[in-house]
Amino acid sequence: MTVLFFCVGAAKAGTSWLHRQLSDHPECHFRAIKELHYFDALENGRLDRQIDHHQAQQAALKARLSTRGAAPSEAQMRRLADRAEWLEVLRRGEDEAAYLDYVQRGVMAGQVVGDMTPAYALLPSERLGRMARMSGDVRMLYVLRDPVERLWSHVRMIAARRDDAGEVTARRCANILKRVFRGEEDQIVMRSDYAGALARLAVVPRLLVEVFEDMVAGPGFARICDFLGISRVAGQLAPVHVGQVLDMTPDQRQAAAAYLAPQYDAAERALGSLPEAWSRKGRV
Repeated sequence: MTVLFFCVGAAKAGTSWLHRQLSDHPECHFRAIKELHYFDALENGRLDRQIDHHQAQQAALKARLSTRGAAPSEAQMRRLADRAEWLEVLRRGEDEAAYLDYVQRGVMAGQVVGDMTPAYALLPSERLGRMARMSGDVRMLYVLRDPVERLWSHVRMIAARRDDAGEVTARRCANILKRVFRGEEDQIVMRSDYAGALARLAVVPRLLVEVFEDMVAGPGFARICDFLGISRVAGQLAPVHVGQVLDMTPDQRQAAAAYLAPQYDAAERALGSLPEAWSRKGRV
């Protein structure tokens, strides 16, 4: 039976790194699009937005190739083909059979298939429960990162997006962080809520809660391989999608740790104890 794997987050907790490792694993089969955003689009009535997004991505890649007068590489051909197939799924509306056919197309016996969309951690329990029953063997992963480090990474990413030159400045980050504390940055606040996500994920029978710091530089990736029933391989240490470096001030770190205290408590309950790396970096 083919294992259907969902990595549901957390955002800014190494899911791009994990996708690269598993995409290169011979016992896994992932399509070219990392984050399918299927179930959150269904839940929020945003399938049309996803269709527009993927059509724009297709058009942009074709335009770049045309401008250069170059034939697409093998990887580009795969992206174009996969995205065209995915657009057909999206146009069908809610159709679990079409979704499963897409993620499983081309799979070989014994390979794991999956979808790594961190936004799925925000889904209600009812939707997560339905996902867990989509096939005979569904396994979900939720990766926890030191809450302060995850928050600051997210703040820096948003700061870069809001700057015309894509720069991360201390002033903009400070302003965004203050807005987080006031509950005015909904997306950052929601994705920082480990307690809420873990409560919603309680309906999933086969759930692994892993630690980002262990995953990228410890035994965590091996545990994920074991959970999926695939051979252990050495994870590559090269980071993926690393943001621009900007350190928090001691006061910012202390304020963030206090704000995120419920998330440390939720992680401790889920893991049994807080990772050593967190005690060094998070609460001061």
